[in-house]
Amino acid sequence: MGIHQACADDLHVGVIMDGNGRWAKARGLPRTEGHREGLKAAKRIVAAAEDLGVKWLSLYTFSTENWKRAAEEVSFLMALIRGHLRAEFDFYRERELRVVHSGDASGLPEEVRSEIASVVADTARFDRMTVNLAINYGGRDEIVRACRKAARDGVELTETTIANRLDRPELPDLDLLIRTGGEQRTSNFMIWQAAYAELWFSPRLWPDWDRADLEQALDDYTCRERRFGGVP
Repeated sequence: MGIHQACADDLHVGVIMDGNGRWAKARGLPRTEGHREGLKAAKRIVAAAEDLGVKWLSLYTFSTENWKRAAEEVSFLMALIRGHLRAEFDFYRERELRVVHSGDASGLPEEVRSEIASVVADTARFDRMTVNLAINYGGRDEIVRACRKAARDGVELTETTIANRLDRPELPDLDLLIRTGGEQRTSNFMIWQAAYAELWFSPRLWPDWDRADLEQALDDYTCRERRFGGVP
């Protein structure tokens, strides 16, 4: 294991894991098999990110818009998420990975909420890398909920008061936002935190992703000059 040159300063990487359905369709398989393979890819990338020195990793797991999919697919995804959280605790524990959740937990089935709460509590003491699972998450929804919290608290709306009321206010802004599967849009993912993120789009479908893909994205990131509105 070694620290990647891009990861010296608490790098926060976000990933829009796109292409599971297309991966399955290309092989004549049901979409559910694409989601199973996508989960395996997520585990590979979590392990690779920790090996490479990434400090924060946010994964777009299930969006607020995904409820529009067929009921059978949504039910399968909820069961897959629940089963993964239960089955992979040893993986997180052995690597000392902290798991947190972004999104509206109140909109999730009780059994999924329970599994999320358990893995968050059981990994809270770990600090090698934080894995942020965005489940029932939408960037606009997060901002609206943060504003409502500020209103209930009776504070003026400012960047600081909103940022402090986001789902995971301890997370730094995104440095690098990756989208797989060939599409080039951010799809309502962490739109507050990604205000100055570097964007990296990959044509490879998510189930095909491995450590080499992540290294390529990080290598490209190191070649960019981030000015945050300033001048060279």
